[in-house]
Amino acid sequence: MPRVLLIEDDASVRDALALGLRRQGHAVRTAASGEEGLAEAHREPPEIVVLDLMLPGIDGLEVCRRLRADGPTPVIMLTALGDDVDTVLGLKAGADDYVVKPTQSRVLDARIRAVLRRAGGPGPEPVRETLGDLVLDRAALTVTRHGVPLLLAPNDLRLLLELAAAPGRAFSREQLLESVWGLGRQDDIRLVDAGVNRLRAKIEDSPAAPRYVQTVRGFGYRFGPL
Repeated sequence: MPRVLLIEDDASVRDALALGLRRQGHAVRTAASGEEGLAEAHREPPEIVVLDLMLPGIDGLEVCRRLRADGPTPVIMLTALGDDVDTVLGLKAGADDYVVKPTQSRVLDARIRAVLRRAGGPGPEPVRETLGDLVLDRAALTVTRHGVPLLLAPNDLRLLLELAAAPGRAFSREQLLESVWGLGRQDDIRLVDAGVNRLRAKIEDSPAAPRYVQTVRGFGYRFGPL
């Protein structure tokens, strides 16, 4: 059970995320300010910190710097939609990842587990995942929709598994071209768009208005929110 410290000053957001993460199997402690969060982290070190960028008193950037100065505890920043500059500053301050608010607890759960896997901590990736109408079995490399197996080309299956591993995260076309097709930036980026179109035709009720694989205009694609 991963030990999570959630530092968020908005009580409604804090309570909703904490409840959702507990339902996902995390042991969650909360703090409403930077000072309180640092005190909690020193009192009982967590395995990962979810940290709002905009906090009263000591802001999230300074909290992140102090946490990273104390040790290698992973940090996920919560940022507002469109705050690209603040996101970059958060990553430079030592954050391992970021999630754009508003977000759902299942999205945050997936990002927490991904960061902990990279850090060698707890939170193993579930072999079987239910995402909306889809069930992904990463061990068997199968996908079902409404209980019906889907026949996906190997690269299209890899594309789905790559996107679904981090719901809500935006992947650039270049990142997907490299991670799914094993090609470099100089290769044909249209392979990614074609793969997305084939995947949508298999998994979406309406490929023109996708629920699962969504376009991030001018950048790439993300999985969900559902």
